[in-house]
Amino acid sequence: MSRPTVLMPGPMNETVLTGTAEHFDVIRLWEADDPDAVLAERAKDITAVATGGTAIDGAFLDRLPALRIVASFGVGYDKIDAVAAAERGVVVTNTPGVLDDEVADTALGLLLMTARELSRAERYLRAGSWPDGAYPLTKATLNGRTMGILGLGRIGEAIAHRAQAFGIDIAYHNRHPKNVAYTYYTTLLELATAVDILMIVIPGGEETRHLVNAEVLKALGPDGILINIARGTVVDEAALAEALATNTILSAGLDVFEHEPQVHPALLDLPNAVLLPHVGSATIPTRNAMGQLVVDNLRSWFDNGVPLTPVQESADLVRKLNG
Repeated sequence: MSRPTVLMPGPMNETVLTGTAEHFDVIRLWEADDPDAVLAERAKDITAVATGGTAIDGAFLDRLPALRIVASFGVGYDKIDAVAAAERGVVVTNTPGVLDDEVADTALGLLLMTARELSRAERYLRAGSWPDGAYPLTKATLNGRTMGILGLGRIGEAIAHRAQAFGIDIAYHNRHPKNVAYTYYTTLLELATAVDILMIVIPGGEETRHLVNAEVLKALGPDGILINIARGTVVDEAALAEALATNTILSAGLDVFEHEPQVHPALLDLPNAVLLPHVGSATIPTRNAMGQLVVDNLRSWFDNGVPLTPVQESADLVRKLNG
């Protein structure tokens, strides 16, 4: 019996490479001299795609008539048109759960760096400035603050749990309230007005593009701290740079950017911005766990007809396919 054929458009985690090679016929498209020719020749064989960030839209899906599943590496899947996939009978999966704690840890680390200016203080020491005088007292402390979480999902709840250990009060905004003890605000603007830390944990995509704009930043206020560990597109970076430069908000900590790996030039020059190169889940154990879930989703689909972690847009399709 022939093995299912998996298309891999670009390089992926070694766990994915090894695991898929063991169980499937894998087409490593990035190694092909003529990728379009390979797709044309093998299109009828390809029943699965494993991807770590390749854009997949309706036109791409139409080139693969036998496709049944797209297994994505990562929680965010805004580069995949999951609605178009469902319309074509294609299930999309992602890798939630296994990276929640790592990203939550990064979020709190970024908050500490931003509020207490820890990276600036380290640069001060390395520059040999300490003998000339102590590093200036920082304006911010975490004591007595309220964190507003934009997107109280699994990662958001893990962040909230950690933040409470610092004595930080929690509020949140989702599309709908959850059965939690935190204060719920029906709009983002109301949330930003009520808190002095805004933690962004929502998915990217057109629906959330520039949701955090100049108006929201003004509502956050001059003592406000913005942290983004979700997707760079959620924040209007030009408005954020202006808000930081004019002290409309106090500071910002960013692990994600609108046009990665490029960073808005104005942000690079701002001393009240802490910038990380999208390292939220970037540890070897966590990335391997994510890779294994990609493989496990593919195996579960082809063995049992049920993926382990389908995205929301695929839920109805999975139910329909399994009666």
